[in-house]
Amino acid sequence: MQTHFTPAQLADANVRTAEKILRACVHCGFCTATCPTYVLLGDELDSPRGRIYLIKDMLENDRPAAAEEVKHIDRCLSCLSCMTTCPSGVDYMHLVDHARHHIEQTFRRPWLDRVMRRVFGFVLPRPALFRAALILAKLGKPFAGLLPAKLRAPFAMVPSVVPNASAWDRPRVISRPQPNVRRVALMTGCAQKVLSPQINEATIRLLTRHGCEVVIAEGSGCCGALNHHLGQDQGLDFARKNILAWSREMEAGFLDAIVVNASGCGVTVKDYGFMFRDDPELANKAAKISALARDITELMSEIGLLAPVNAAGRRVAYHSACSLQHGQKIRNQPKQLLQDAGFTVLDPPEGHLCCGSAGTYNLLQPEIAAELRDRKVAAIESTRPEMVAAGNIGCITQIAGGTRLPVVHTVELLDWATGGPRPRNLPA
Repeated sequence: MQTHFTPAQLADANVRTAEKILRACVHCGFCTATCPTYVLLGDELDSPRGRIYLIKDMLENDRPAAAEEVKHIDRCLSCLSCMTTCPSGVDYMHLVDHARHHIEQTFRRPWLDRVMRRVFGFVLPRPALFRAALILAKLGKPFAGLLPAKLRAPFAMVPSVVPNASAWDRPRVISRPQPNVRRVALMTGCAQKVLSPQINEATIRLLTRHGCEVVIAEGSGCCGALNHHLGQDQGLDFARKNILAWSREMEAGFLDAIVVNASGCGVTVKDYGFMFRDDPELANKAAKISALARDITELMSEIGLLAPVNAAGRRVAYHSACSLQHGQKIRNQPKQLLQDAGFTVLDPPEGHLCCGSAGTYNLLQPEIAAELRDRKVAAIESTRPEMVAAGNIGCITQIAGGTRLPVVHTVELLDWATGGPRPRNLPA
């Protein structure tokens, strides 16, 4: 794609990066076939190629975002399916992230949109606040029908039971009295440990059972993805805290890996090196953190799974989260681990399409998200599974909202199969 940025514009490192990405696009349109919003809506501007044109025009003319551009860029899920499809290697992820930051800086949204985005960006990454908000929202849920339509979606997703905080999530070191294979830090995250604290517990059990010493680093927490994808600068603040927390652990001893069990977070942690590439104080540390980051299924594939003792033959539909298959290019390891654990693994059709969760997308774009969820659930149920496994809390919550099938994290099944407790929502 031909561009016309001025030398003054290209003096900005972020604009230089955007210009390089734009030049890689050859307008081929392969991305339209695998873009969920284009598949649903059929609008060129709701495809990656269409959004690239909008972003190019906005950045090249160095002007504030307009309502039409904001509408179509907001509709992007950041599922990154287009990056898997693109034959030219267009780095759409960094381009759309830059566009969202530009929108946040230059466009004044309607007041309700502004309030919702600020509340989500402030509450969701802070576990204690998020837990309190869910408890309050439970009380108000019966009256949600009286609220404006935009506010009903968040209330619809409030769980009937808000789990208690897990003692396992506090800073600590967990090991078993045996020679350790690896010493790893676990990113405990934010929303996941409120909605499903059992996922971190299963991860710790699985890792220690396989000879890992697990460190919960003081000062680590939210990865920053939620704010980053809303275009909010606070995402860098959260990322910076993690970089410093894990760097202290490396300076005090060593880490073989930083384990992430929410694949959306994993994409961001692996991108810290890029996000802080121009920061003279953090660039090297951030690059080291990104190099150490591993999805739990990546690490378990490297270690090798113990022989299973439970769950032989159970039929599991594996949902490949977009952030895992497209963002981290991890496709076969989770399925192979489930097979090694004794499960019969089913591949639903249209596995490349997003379920509609996408961070805060199902809160801010509930109609499109619901359509994608229903399409995904129909594909999953067509395989006649006994349960569904996924590697991302957003996908688990989204899919569970549209089916009666139990939906669990992959790590819960691996833990169960190798000697851990049965996941709480699985029938006997």
